[in-house]
Amino acid sequence: MNKGLLVRTAVVGIAMATLSGCGSIISRTVPGQGHENQYYPGVQWDLRDGPWRYVTVIDVPLSMIVDTFMLPIDARHGPYK
Repeated sequence: MNKGLLVRTAVVGIAMATLSGCGSIISRTVPGQGHENQYYPGVQWDLRDGPWRYVTVIDVPLSMIVDTFMLPIDARHGPYK
């Protein structure tokens, strides 16, 4: 395997890992970002109306996966403020 391709693959992999579930994490941990959404707050955070809404659409599938795994916790937690 070419060394440049390996480095490029590693950079893309690290970027994907750090950006995955970002909406899910922000909506649950940063005060005021949950917008009182109880179910799928990460997806709803990604689809909000703002200047970065076109970039965060990339995160929607990843947030949907994380939010699906978090459904039992969200059901007990209630709306995120």
